[in-house]
Amino acid sequence: MILYDNNRFDPRLKTGWGFSYLVRIMEKTILFDTGGDGRILLDNMKQLGIEPIEVDAVVLSHGHGDHTGGLGPILEKNSRVVVYLPGSFPVEFKRAVMSLGAVVKEIIEAGEILPGAFTTGEIGDGIREQALAVKTTEGLVVITGCAHPGVVRMVRKAKEITGENRVHLLVGGFHLGGLSRSRIEAIAEELRHLEVEKVAPCHCSGDETRRLFRKFFAADFIEAGVGKRIHLPTLQ
Repeated sequence: MILYDNNRFDPRLKTGWGFSYLVRIMEKTILFDTGGDGRILLDNMKQLGIEPIEVDAVVLSHGHGDHTGGLGPILEKNSRVVVYLPGSFPVEFKRAVMSLGAVVKEIIEAGEILPGAFTTGEIGDGIREQALAVKTTEGLVVITGCAHPGVVRMVRKAKEITGENRVHLLVGGFHLGGLSRSRIEAIAEELRHLEVEKVAPCHCSGDETRRLFRKFFAADFIEAGVGKRIHLPTLQ
């Protein structure tokens, strides 16, 4: 479920620049990124009937404020969580998280962080970023924050580290705003070649990307925005 996005889906909810996605895996609840404004995130969660105390783990994709801004308010409501963040995060940030009572797990290499849930590890030569990959009976669900290192690169890494051939769903920020039409179309083609079935572009993907992906993926395009619930296949 998308809790924070600059695109609207549920008219009851507030939008804001940033991204946050809630995924339930077996008996665990993971909050992937926390948006840019904790007040908006908490208000949206309240509207959707989600209590912060339900969250078991927080996965932060990268260190930009529009993905980490809501963490403090979440931890003030529930500090009994594990925060998985790239090792490249500033030391001061890690100390601040620990000072609020959370456990910090620094991510550098790819690996399984919870049963069925994998981090791609830090990817990228500039902005270091991780994505989350969840195994389901119909393939992977890959969640990206901004995909600064390249959305195709992150999908490839998710498949490589999980050993899965198919990607049932790719959701999150694709960071394609401002690219030419031909380049966006080429990326859509690459994703299809990587056996990506469904896409739900959010946040920094760009309006042109959403338009072109809607045309390219047709029925497999998911109109996404804050409040969108995406039902996942049975988890492995």
